[in-house]
Amino acid sequence: MDSHIRFDAREGVLHLLDHRRLPEMEADVACRTPDEVIDALQTMVVRGAPAIGVTAAFGCALAARCAAANAGAPARQRLEDDLDRIAKARPTAVNLGWAVARMRGALAAAEAGGALAPDEIVALFDREAYAIQQEDEALCRRLGRFGADLLHDGDQVLTHCNAGALATAGYGTALGVIRAAVEQGKRISVIADETRPFLQGARLTAWELARDGIPVTVACDNACAHLMSRGMVQAVVVGADRIAANGDTANKIGTLGVAILAEHFHVPFYVAAPLSTIDAATPDGTAIPIEERPAEEVTHMGGRRITPEGVPVLNFAFDVTPAALIGGIITEAGVLRPPYGEVISRALATRRGGGER
Repeated sequence: MDSHIRFDAREGVLHLLDHRRLPEMEADVACRTPDEVIDALQTMVVRGAPAIGVTAAFGCALAARCAAANAGAPARQRLEDDLDRIAKARPTAVNLGWAVARMRGALAAAEAGGALAPDEIVALFDREAYAIQQEDEALCRRLGRFGADLLHDGDQVLTHCNAGALATAGYGTALGVIRAAVEQGKRISVIADETRPFLQGARLTAWELARDGIPVTVACDNACAHLMSRGMVQAVVVGADRIAANGDTANKIGTLGVAILAEHFHVPFYVAAPLSTIDAATPDGTAIPIEERPAEEVTHMGGRRITPEGVPVLNFAFDVTPAALIGGIITEAGVLRPPYGEVISRALATRRGGGER
């Protein structure tokens, strides 16, 4: 699947498949301004760290168009302000700020010999955003091949949240591992836990895998311990929204509980994420900002209230899994193993030496 984030450069429109309406309906949201991209990110039209990064890059391309349409002295400041707002649209997924920083870096490099005209910035940002999108799918495929070697023929894999094509440019991180294993000829089946309250597993992971013909079963979040105790899970593979320098990993709320259960039942627990999801500036998990989302995501389902009126809600969107519970971090550079601090540092240094993605 490579059509859920589509940019029409000629018309200046970013088309996003609306994750909120799946699986009942496949509908697009059209964004023409940075404000519309920010709203799409904040209201979960699109979610998943790499997909958020790709969307942010195209949001920067739209910001360049808006600035060019209002050429003049304030235009550059407007562009900078819009890039700042895009970068801050959501706090936890590091790919968001990473993508905006890459766009800014491309502009700074291009202007080393002199300022670009507004239309030149538009063309530059278009090229860079397309490059980010294409590179993400390619690196997910590389990541998937490394991760596939960790799975065995006949394994049943538990996933939490959606780390598939929808959450990336088109192949997936955790689901990329599963797809690659299937492409190797391995018989892999998946248990997608529902992932309350947004139901990314039940709605999105199950939808993706069913479309691909990969056996998938949905289970309640609170069934994980029972499933592992009965030997029904041979591996857990999840994605990530931010990985700290020491390997602590922020992912969808509930991931920590799954990791603790996997440790207890001796089930391998892996994180699959591109190197861009590693934030070297965040020393450990305590420094990762955790987004709190609207109470209505918990109090209502399908537009209907399911909790008593007036009862407070805690709706943390993410939790942090300590590095000690992670058996391996699957990246496009290979599978990183403990001790994560020094291994992550070397992997990031190698990436920088070969050029930033």
